Amino acid sequence: MTTFLPKDLADGLEEARKLKARKASRLRIEADGQSYPVLRRWEDGFSVERELVPQLRGHVDLFEGSRFLATCLIVASAEAAGEMRYEFKRATPARDTAPVDFQQDEEAPVALLGRPD
Repeated sequence: MTTFLPKDLADGLEEARKLKARKASRLRIEADGQSYPVLRRWEDGFSVERELVPQLRGHVDLFEGSRFLATCLIVASAEAAGEMRYEFKRATPARDTAPVDFQQDEEAPVALLGRPD
């Protein structure tokens, strides 16, 4: 048995799928001062909607809501089903603290208590 859907119905279903993916995902990328929604993300890449996002290349920042996740160097990898897929050449996770340039002692006290006068 074969299933045939009229073109306008198939296009409507595809648009509904994209809308659901956009609403479900809080991920976004920022490139050249512009913000774009991310449809899907996997370990070594992500995808965006081809019609909404211009061709990207180079450095982008990845966010989940307002939380900064990583700074990434990307390249375009494939285009399929209205999505443009990008792969990370490098993805540096964001840190809450500055990196230290010395080795910290694991047994060091967390805080120093003053003497009562």
